[in-house]
Amino acid sequence: MNWTDNAWSQIEAIYEQTITMPFIKELQNGSLPLEKFQFYMSQDSFYLEHFARSLALIAARAQNIDHALTFTRFAEGAIVVEKALHDSYFQEYGLAHRGIIEPTSHHYICFLKSTAALEQVEVAMAAVLPCFWIYKKVGDYIYENKKAGDNPYNKWIETYAGEEFGLLVEQAKSICDTVADNLTACKQENMTEAFVTASRLEFMFWDSAYKVQSWKV
Repeated sequence: MNWTDNAWSQIEAIYEQTITMPFIKELQNGSLPLEKFQFYMSQDSFYLEHFARSLALIAARAQNIDHALTFTRFAEGAIVVEKALHDSYFQEYGLAHRGIIEPTSHHYICFLKSTAALEQVEVAMAAVLPCFWIYKKVGDYIYENKKAGDNPYNKWIETYAGEEFGLLVEQAKSICDTVADNLTACKQENMTEAFVTASRLEFMFWDSAYKVQSWKV
């Protein structure tokens, strides 16, 4: 069993809870309240900015030049392609600004950036993988199960269920398998631990958006 297969087996329960959570179910059928989606988009715009910085750090630290170039492209995509998606939604829903970074976003951002900067680079690669892989899996699930007719969130759904994003996911998975093959079992476990933690934070990110969780003071 390669590393990614083993890592996914560790988060299957998290994924199953993710696709049945209210945010995802209501996004799927188009009934998600607008204010919850707006909160999600504002927080995701912050997240993507810092996710891109984490990817750039990984690119700078990667010893394999092909891996470095791939993560550089990942960082560019997070800033350019997905920012364009957010900008279109901001205009559509009349959002003048994105507010501030709320608690769950702050937690997730700090985890990724500290891991990218301070942990072994292979562990950092594993930490950013859920944002690719889980989003693709969730996007596919929603696309395959969405109700017929207009859904105000179709643009979001089609982005993450699209073939182009799927190719990025496969590249990220392939790199993680390649680097894991050259590590000891202990270091592979460190990669898995980072992957599981980030997967939990993905769940928390959507859950916090549904609950519109902000700083208490």
